[in-house]
Amino acid sequence: MRNARVWAGLLGLQKTVVERVELDEQGVIVAAVRPARGQRRRCGICRRRCPGYDQGTGRRRWRALDLGTTRAYVEADAPRVSCPQHGVVVAAVPWARHGAGHTLGFDQTVAWLATVCAKTAVTGLLRIAWRTVGAVVARVWADTQAQIDLLDGLKRIGIDEISYRKGHKYLTVVVDHDTGRLVWAAPGADKAALAAFFTQLGPERCARITHISADAAGWIREAVTEHCPQAIRCADPFHIVAWATEALDEQRRTIWNQTRGAARGTTRANNRNHRLRGEVKTLKHARWALWKNPDDLTEHQHEQLAWIAKTHPTLHRAWALKEGLRTVFALAHHDPDQAIDALDRWISWARRCRLPQFVKLARSITRDRDPIIAAITNRLSNALIESTNTKIRLIIRRAFGFHTPHAIIALAMLTLGGHRPELPDR
Repeated sequence: MRNARVWAGLLGLQKTVVERVELDEQGVIVAAVRPARGQRRRCGICRRRCPGYDQGTGRRRWRALDLGTTRAYVEADAPRVSCPQHGVVVAAVPWARHGAGHTLGFDQTVAWLATVCAKTAVTGLLRIAWRTVGAVVARVWADTQAQIDLLDGLKRIGIDEISYRKGHKYLTVVVDHDTGRLVWAAPGADKAALAAFFTQLGPERCARITHISADAAGWIREAVTEHCPQAIRCADPFHIVAWATEALDEQRRTIWNQTRGAARGTTRANNRNHRLRGEVKTLKHARWALWKNPDDLTEHQHEQLAWIAKTHPTLHRAWALKEGLRTVFALAHHDPDQAIDALDRWISWARRCRLPQFVKLARSITRDRDPIIAAITNRLSNALIESTNTKIRLIIRRAFGFHTPHAIIALAMLTLGGHRPELPDR
């Protein structure tokens, strides 16, 4: 085997001629190469054969994977060609993407490490900056996206938003219930952001969507009604029960404030340093007993609930309403018809409960009754997309944050889109 072929294999070069290899004064391996005959004079963007334009600005280097502990570079001329479609551009090379400063093998290794390792591991192992990792991930995802269509064949999807940074910075996320994959994400959490997804999907594929699971956010409802009116919208049961928990907590705070004010008296009503004692203290520490599911309560928390039932019947009624709504969706797993009947009886109960928070909740649930019933009958929830959001948060935490949402999206799509990068020659 010739030395040139050995070096080409070590550096992960294909369709490339290695002319010579040197160790420069900085102790870096530099391989002088040129494209093979069939790879010359091609547009760097569309890769079609084009007439030459000039020799460019001279020789250029691309970072390759380290050979042991020694850094390695590929060096070659960078002539320009005249493409009928893209104008004058640098000619394509078979060992790197257009506009990149790293070889294909280096890019693949960085992208693979970014999906499984923390930021410090990638930057320390490959001796690059974290911004460079983001640029590489974006390039690899752009290449992957150009070869596949994640939006093809969608029938049942889930939609949600996720906060990726302080200051109300959100991403709109779409998953495929049938494959379990993340299929689309974009900055923003409003009707315009979601409309961009449906626009990219196109009217023909929008018409094929049969079910959409989401929370009851108005912007989701409006976008779905406009672009996919035939789809069955399923309200996420978790969010519906969360509404009841919020109403319960609002009732708890109201009663706690009233009890605290009565204990302080009129002269000390605004004294925030007043020490909590007796009933006020007991009521404050009982909130976990109200929030938790009955099956998870400790013996002490059961005693707290019994005390609330005797001393604060309205608060106990609010707790019973919350648990009643949770039971509706528990029944849905066994008998959807019974769950629907229980939902209607719960709405009637909430309307007559004389608790303003739950009367308001009953109106909201009545408004979204059809999507809730659709979720019960089709047994469709946002559990998959909530799991995806948790994984996206892990990606953000593992990277110690991102400067732009596009870097998050690229890494999330590579990790959760079902097309993870592979290590070179594996």
